[in-house]
Amino acid sequence: MRKPPIHKSFINSFRGIWMMLKSERNFQIELVALLINIVLIFYLKLSALDTVLVLTVSIGVLAAETFNTAIEKICDIIHPEFDKRIGFIKDISAGAVTMIAAASVIVGVFVYWKYIFG
Repeated sequence: MRKPPIHKSFINSFRGIWMMLKSERNFQIELVALLINIVLIFYLKLSALDTVLVLTVSIGVLAAETFNTAIEKICDIIHPEFDKRIGFIKDISAGAVTMIAAASVIVGVFVYWKYIFG
């Protein structure tokens, strides 16, 4: 199978992001959190390092949510009816999102604390 031209690859990846935005509620919520962070970055005038930390964990949550959704969709195709093993896989995948989301809250507290209370 031939690889598509680079511009087609980008078009496909942006279509995937658009599909996530249209269909996944958690992705929408996490995107709003990213937008709030972007506003806070400018409003509080975060340093470059703090900006990188906040953006990295925020985008990391979105990426984890995307991987989680992909894993869940694959599981649903492979085994549409309930199966404990599939449930286990989905729970592990969701757990990964929870871990990065918790990390993003911790980073947010550490970063924003000094700008708000410092």
